[in-house]
Amino acid sequence: VQLQASGGGLVQAGGSLRLSCAARGINFRLHTLNWYRQPPGKQREWVANITSEWSTNYVDAVKGRFTISRDNVKRVAYLQIDRLKLEDTAVYYCNTQRSGVDFWGQGTEVTVSS
Repeated sequence: VQLQASGGGLVQAGGSLRLSCAARGINFRLHTLNWYRQPPGKQREWVANITSEWSTNYVDAVKGRFTISRDNVKRVAYLQIDRLKLEDTAVYYCNTQRSGVDFWGQGTEVTVSS
């Protein structure tokens, strides 16, 4: 299983980014895709997920600003981040599970400036 995250960068507060997570080695449409983030000096935290049935869930801190989606044809999950805040600065990771084993992408860094 390979997950490739991309789309991070340096953005001013209030701006937007779209992160992508391309997956290989799994039957993509059957899997829940998660996004996590790890702010500098802090633990990794779960941010959002989208299930195989297209149900979406978000941590309270990002509701209304983050939108997770998926394209089962392209085998890509997306995380649209709007109205970025300084506290969104983190390395963002995509994740999925297969047979109880976690698989992680390499992370993409988002830095929000004031």
